[in-house]
Amino acid sequence: MILDLHTHSVKSDDGRAKVPNYCRWIRTRELPVDGFVLTEHRQFDRESDYAGLARKHGLTILKGSEVETEYGHVLIFGVTEALTRAFDFADINLPLARVIEESERHGAVPVPCHPGRKRVGMFAHIDEYGVPEGVRIVEIHNGGSRGREDDLAQRMTRELGYLGIGGSDAHIVSHIGRCATRFPAGVTSAAELAEALRAEEFEALRLSPRPGPPSPDTGGAGT
Repeated sequence: MILDLHTHSVKSDDGRAKVPNYCRWIRTRELPVDGFVLTEHRQFDRESDYAGLARKHGLTILKGSEVETEYGHVLIFGVTEALTRAFDFADINLPLARVIEESERHGAVPVPCHPGRKRVGMFAHIDEYGVPEGVRIVEIHNGGSRGREDDLAQRMTRELGYLGIGGSDAHIVSHIGRCATRFPAGVTSAAELAEALRAEEFEALRLSPRPGPPSPDTGGAGT
């Protein structure tokens, strides 16, 4: 099963994609993905129900989150109600150690995303804060990466012995499915996704060419 593990809808402050449009794009373009995870910025979207949409298009649609720490942005998979009460997802200065500790306590899996990116990537902060404890998986293929951001992510991942996932980091419809992650079995729920990641049997995929050179101001779009 192939899932795009990093997408944003209009629920995110910088997202411009509606979830039905993601589904139609995947099907009309015949993209080789079986579903996607909505990782909205600084929140967990409790209210949206995509079950009917998923059935209509024959796709798996799951929800996670993207939070902000002193080491940059972190995806969280397998978010539970109890986890949303463990810390404030809207806090832009969350300690990474706490995010990892609480995620693991509540059965979720934290994954630093676009770790090779300036400011918002984990590897940009290692010189200042050191190598964080408890990280097991990072995002090594990100559809919004520019320049050598993913190269740095992959090199550091090898050096530190991490595992890698892929996600498009889509904020607009046409960017979905640029990167994804292949699992050996079906994944139908957020809990199953967390279990599949803990099983450590997955493969990060880049499904489309990298975008162009980085913006001098942002160091790469799609954060």
